[in-house]
Amino acid sequence: MTRQHLLDVRWQSPPLPFEMALDALDELSDADELVLLIHREPGPLYAYLVQNGFAYRTEAVDDGTFRILIRREAS
Repeated sequence: MTRQHLLDVRWQSPPLPFEMALDALDELSDADELVLLIHREPGPLYAYLVQNGFAYRTEAVDDGTFRILIRREAS
C-alpha cells in the first residue's frame, strides 16, 4: 500500500526547499510517495532525482505553484 508524505516548501528561500526535499527522500520507503508542494519548478532537484533512481511527475496547480509526486523507481 502506497503512503503519501506531504512536504510543503512553497515560498521558502533556496537552498532550503532542496535540502528539505533531500531529507524527506532519505526517509522514503520503496512503497511510499513524496508529494512536494513548491512555488517554482526545481531544476536542480529534477537532475538529482534522475541521477539517483527516483521517478517524478509534475503537476501545475491553479494558483501557479507545482505539485511534484516522487517515488523510488522499481528495481
